[in-house]
Amino acid sequence: MKPPRLRHIAITVPDPEKAAQFYIKAFGLKRVGETDWENAKGVYLSDGEINIALLHYKTEAAAGHRGRDFVGLHHFGFEVEDVEASRKAIEAAGGKHWMGEPKEARVLRGEVPRPRWHGRRHHQSGWKTK
Repeated sequence: MKPPRLRHIAITVPDPEKAAQFYIKAFGLKRVGETDWENAKGVYLSDGEINIALLHYKTEAAAGHRGRDFVGLHHFGFEVEDVEASRKAIEAAGGKHWMGEPKEARVLRGEVPRPRWHGRRHHQSGWKTK
């Protein structure tokens, strides 16, 4: 089995489009998608390897305990071969489930044991990077 690979970083921002233009101009990232659904609006960028989500959460529940006005790292994600085996390993290491799974993808969302909260997601089918 291949080791998990970091493939996704989500950053909460007040204006996803404005933030996207900064990262495109400053670092040459490419736009690979957008989202606008009941919990968040955002822009997806990539360097060809890692998907970066610039998100503005619409609800406090989706934003997590830091709230909708927080700006910074919201969660990160690893691509894994086996979501269920990864879930068991995460729980055995002290992680806990955080919120429901999206219907369109095999993703785990949860908390990892740290002095400060850090979100993480595990994804079986991958994030768009090209």
